[in-house]
Amino acid sequence: MAATLELHSVLRLPSLPSPPRWAIHRASIVCRAVSAASPPILVADGELETLDGRERTVARIGLPSKGRMAEETLELLKACQLTVKQVNPRQYVACIPQLENLEVWFQRPKDIVRKLKSGDLDLGIVGLDTVTEHGQGSEDLVLIHDELDFGHCHLSIAIPQYGIFENVNSIEELAQMPHWTEERPLRIATGFSYLGPKFTAEKGLKHVSFSSADGALEAAPAMGIADGILDLVSSGTTLRENDLKEIEGGVVLESQGVLVGSKKALIQREGVLEITHEILERLEAHLRAVGQFTVVANMRGSSEQEVAERILGHAELSGLQGPTISPVYCERDGKVVVDYYAIVICVPRKALYKSVQELRAISGSGVLVSELTYIFEEDTPRWCKLLSKLGL
Repeated sequence: MAATLELHSVLRLPSLPSPPRWAIHRASIVCRAVSAASPPILVADGELETLDGRERTVARIGLPSKGRMAEETLELLKACQLTVKQVNPRQYVACIPQLENLEVWFQRPKDIVRKLKSGDLDLGIVGLDTVTEHGQGSEDLVLIHDELDFGHCHLSIAIPQYGIFENVNSIEELAQMPHWTEERPLRIATGFSYLGPKFTAEKGLKHVSFSSADGALEAAPAMGIADGILDLVSSGTTLRENDLKEIEGGVVLESQGVLVGSKKALIQREGVLEITHEILERLEAHLRAVGQFTVVANMRGSSEQEVAERILGHAELSGLQGPTISPVYCERDGKVVVDYYAIVICVPRKALYKSVQELRAISGSGVLVSELTYIFEEDTPRWCKLLSKLGL
């Protein structure tokens, strides 16, 4: 189909009556070749603009655009054979060749959640903390996979180790301090303006004020502009280096990378559910295999039954569901005979060496070890849960 070149100049002019909803506040010119049959996509500094009256025919997934979260997301997808192809690193749109009819949009994590709610994105990978803070209980957001095993951290209240907080070690003790009044509340600096007030109210802290802040919150108490902070914590090193401490009961939530989707898109937009199914199956199979090894060995025995009994006498050799045992055929004196049996088991990394030792102790030989890439089960549990959530 012939391609046409379209030039879009979107300007906000005082003399124009009622500009369309997608008109932006600053001049933006986008020039790109598009198919004559497909509507153009407007891009303003990497921001997706809603095009009223034009229904999308492709699915969209949002991925973090910068930082460690972005790197680990791409690494995970690559490990699932879903490599993201980006022609130009400065572009905000890409694709995954293995998934047809899917656009990849690189966005800030909080914008991914907002655009899932607005319908500009169908799927997204972000941290659970971001979904909870910016999703704010939206019924349209559904967690598809809640344990992608990267980006581990927790959202926690931290207070100084010195001064009036020296002997305060729990959220209950913090709430009972007589210092906090309506005129002089406990001041907490945070970027979590939704989760912060919700958490302190649940914990019985009556006099609390929150100040919005981004960046290095750890400096706020030392500067005297806050009594404590509510922030994401990974190792806790930064807190300790700034004379801050976490307190018992002060963890708001545990977070890691999650796959989240728009319930409306999953149900109504053609192709989104099928794409989600494939992504979920690949993620589940890969994450299930992480840290697992296949161990193959030959073992002398009189029968499969006898070999199985020997193996199952050792708990570390039972594998996922039990050992796979098959005869090893060889020729002797013109006859085909079975002296050995090949056994295959799956063992976790931490038990690998001990398992090999035990196999050798019960006459296992020729032991081969290989790392697993995928473990596909008969059913994908999270897929069944997703269908249930969607009422399908």
